[in-house]
Amino acid sequence: MKKYIKVLSLFLALVMVLSLCACSAKTDDSADTTTAADVTESGDVADDTTTASANNAEAAKLTGKINIINPDDKDSAILRGVRIGGLSVGSAEGFNNKEASLDDVRCIFELGEWIEFYPDTDAEYALRVWILKHRDDQEYYNDCEFSDLMPGFAQYCDLHYPVDEENPDSWYWGSFYLNQDECEPGYYDFVFTYEGKAIGVLQTRFYNAGELSGKSDEELEALMHE
Repeated sequence: MKKYIKVLSLFLALVMVLSLCACSAKTDDSADTTTAADVTESGDVADDTTTASANNAEAAKLTGKINIINPDDKDSAILRGVRIGGLSVGSAEGFNNKEASLDDVRCIFELGEWIEFYPDTDAEYALRVWILKHRDDQEYYNDCEFSDLMPGFAQYCDLHYPVDEENPDSWYWGSFYLNQDECEPGYYDFVFTYEGKAIGVLQTRFYNAGELSGKSDEELEALMHE
């Protein structure tokens, strides 16, 4: 009898050990699941943050319009419009030869493409275009102090009336390009400034070099208004 009781006791002890192991494994699985869910919801995962940023950038919409900043505080003759042309994409007679405007301005380009500005303005100097990574908070530019230390700074371009050219009224005022080895494709803001203060912003998009080559003017116009 004693032997029977001893065997039964050992059996019950074994069952209890196995039960404790099973509970421990279940608890660990539950803890792992909770941790993963918490991290995902809090946005602390680098991949999730990167994806969200990319989606925000892709959500930006082009309009081809220059948003004038504080028009009541500045002479409207400073910037009545602008024509922007390029040397790699679109025809010289069509896509790159729009009328100077505030509402229908070329706003798609390629990295490595030389871009030229033809502003309609009474100011012959003190105009500059800052090229910055696109910001959702456009009001940031209203009272911004511009410098090459700004977050998202990519390039700038001074605009001067080309008085030394043979036909200055048909000559570009300034040009620049974004180096494809230093800049990424994506959305950028062209911030037009006069005497250091922002007067207008054009949202633009830069594609990889060669990505737009071969597209007709009609296809390029369609891309501008997707």
